Amino acid sequence: MGSDYQMRRRRALQAFGVTGAATLAAMYTADPVLGATLGYDEKIGVDPATYTAPTGVAQDSPGKTTALNWLRDNASAVTGLSDKVWSHAELSLREWNSALDSAELLRRNGFTIEWGAGGFPAAFVATYGSGKPILGFNAEYDALPGLSQKTGVSTHDPLVYNYDAYGPTYGAGHGDAHNTLGAGSIGAAIAVSKAMKQNGLVATLKVFGASGEEQLVGKPYSAKAGLYEGLDGYLDWHPFTVTRADWGTTSALMSATFTFLGAAGHGATPLGNKSGLDGALLMATMSEFLREKNVAASGRFHYAIINGGGAPNVTPDMCSIWFFVREGSPARAQVLYDKIVACANAAAQASQTKLIHKFHSGTWNSLGNKVAAEVLNDNMAKIGPPQFTAADHELAKALQRSLGKPEIGMPTELVPLTAPDPMFLGGPSVDTADVSWRTPKVTALIATFPPGLPNHNWGVTATAATNIGHQAALSAAKYLAATAVDLITQPELLRRMQQEFAERTRDANWKSMIPDGVQPPMYEPPADFLAKTGQKFPPPGITWPVPEVVAQEQLGTTGPALPPQV
Repeated sequence: MGSDYQMRRRRALQAFGVTGAATLAAMYTADPVLGATLGYDEKIGVDPATYTAPTGVAQDSPGKTTALNWLRDNASAVTGLSDKVWSHAELSLREWNSALDSAELLRRNGFTIEWGAGGFPAAFVATYGSGKPILGFNAEYDALPGLSQKTGVSTHDPLVYNYDAYGPTYGAGHGDAHNTLGAGSIGAAIAVSKAMKQNGLVATLKVFGASGEEQLVGKPYSAKAGLYEGLDGYLDWHPFTVTRADWGTTSALMSATFTFLGAAGHGATPLGNKSGLDGALLMATMSEFLREKNVAASGRFHYAIINGGGAPNVTPDMCSIWFFVREGSPARAQVLYDKIVACANAAAQASQTKLIHKFHSGTWNSLGNKVAAEVLNDNMAKIGPPQFTAADHELAKALQRSLGKPEIGMPTELVPLTAPDPMFLGGPSVDTADVSWRTPKVTALIATFPPGLPNHNWGVTATAATNIGHQAALSAAKYLAATAVDLITQPELLRRMQQEFAERTRDANWKSMIPDGVQPPMYEPPADFLAKTGQKFPPPGITWPVPEVVAQEQLGTTGPALPPQV
């Protein structure tokens, strides 16, 4: 097993593009963020091949019993909120009704609500109790574009279908099951508040209703503004295909749009027209040539063309292409991002268009915490996996069949806690990552949709408001509530978690990836939302209306005018 581990260490170097006599230790020294994430476990002697999770870390207590009993007796409050948010299916930064419903359940259970957290109208902080420790809970509630799907239907059948003779589209849907995420976390926080009240426990609970996670906007800007300072711990979970505790890392990410401005004209007489779409397509094409020699196995970039023109007989004078760039650390993401920007500049020159480059957001890779994962894992083992019915398994198998995956149904067991693999090959990003560098983070993954299905798929939307999604939200609430009670009643456990956090971050100083002066993406809320939440728009520091981007380029020339023919 030891030789296998050494082989994986060598592969890790290759995956990050490191060759020759370099070592992982040298790589971690050169990039302290990798040292804090991938390097720390090796430094303290954790071998993924031999690691065994400890037991007896989580302790039974009256407070924990109270919390779990409240969730048992009030399951419909949690699942009801989840279903409401699913029905709203509101896109990032526009989650007006979802935020209102989430905050209202907390308010009815004794939490005070402050709106506009981090400068985002649809974000809030709900607070209960006073004193130490101060524990935060993450609640998200945004949907994704184009992932509308009827609940419980195993073939692709959008709930909202927008007819257009030339290009039909689907409505938004919870294809990442954030409706369950927010409801589960809110249920956990309320359950802990009941345990505090009934058992005389002292703590401050803060639920962070977060806006814009799918665009990785809300929490990075909020962290830069200091919203999460002073927390002693932060509890989070995410919908997934299995159920397990986790202390691994994720990918750092940078988000930007590149808008090419030209001059419109008739498609049948194209000479002299300047196409914004040409600029975007040239940029996309040039960036593809980076993949072989400029992108390590841990790197990713992907893009979407936002406004490619309305008709083929009109040369589009404006087109935007939106890029996500991912890598194993902020420094590595910056290197890849700079290469993407170079492609944009070259594409503008080649297409004779004007480039408007707008940075939108950036988030770090996640910082894990072994102590946090171990107490969470022990609570998960004591509570048990989500309980799915025969009908749940049949729906899961039908979805797997529709999407060409093995028909195995939903998982029935917990996945044992394992140490993170030193060979990081890249993957998803989360905007809770920035929070994980401000305070120790507890992370759970809960089976919310069938194995074989990816996040951000209509099949996830199909299960997110069924009993499968309900069991996931309730299980998440139990796991997080039980862990929070342990952190309140076992000060030594919290101290060890914070000590590990301090050791991991000693040489890696967090600094927001968002440059000073960058305004976050923003949408104006409806007047009734502002009235209900007592907010004014725009928030402080936001320029509104946002300055317009308008193509004012001249038409191109096709050469000197020819003399008249005689």
